[in-house]
Amino acid sequence: MKHRAIIFDLDGTLLNTLDDIAISANRVLNNHGYPLHNTNRYKKFVGNGMEALVRKILPANIDDESIVKQCLSELIEIYSKSWHRTTDLYPGIKEMLNSLQDKRIRLSVFSNKPHEFTTAHVEHFLSDWNFEVVLGVKEGIPAKPDPFAALEIAKIMSIPVNEFIYAGDTSTDMKTAAGAKMFSAGVLWGFRDENELRESGAKAIISSPEELLKLL
Repeated sequence: MKHRAIIFDLDGTLLNTLDDIAISANRVLNNHGYPLHNTNRYKKFVGNGMEALVRKILPANIDDESIVKQCLSELIEIYSKSWHRTTDLYPGIKEMLNSLQDKRIRLSVFSNKPHEFTTAHVEHFLSDWNFEVVLGVKEGIPAKPDPFAALEIAKIMSIPVNEFIYAGDTSTDMKTAAGAKMFSAGVLWGFRDENELRESGAKAIISSPEELLKLL
């Protein structure tokens, strides 16, 4: 077995969080009288953290940093009360995680969500499985595609980076894997398409969670 551990992205990889994010973000826009976005458009907006999300959804003529900070604060407040309303595991994730656990594959999560939201999601939706390290963005943990957190996870787990699969659904995830010198697996059930994943250097493309087992 060439891969003994997997680091998973969270949104768009293990959990379908899109509706809860879109609803929360559109509430912020509505509060300020800005145009709302179709939920499907949020597939392109997410992936690089909450501040980046806010900058993408605001009208192009809004460049006042105080407005960005105000909208970010509002988004965190609104999302903190609604992050679990429609979010759920993607089909096949439960069975995949059961199989990985049976095979003694060691698991961790790294998300560009704020750390407190990342841990809350894992505790709420993924508590049936042992994720040894769960990290989101916080002080000292830079956002992807910086590979720092992926390398830190490898260090904590005492497993060489070449024995990791890094699984995610965006170019940001594939670049993170490349930076950490981990095997990158791009998943097609998430928020981005195959072209983006391949162009970003994905070593494997998988269309269903069970296909991940073939990469071990």
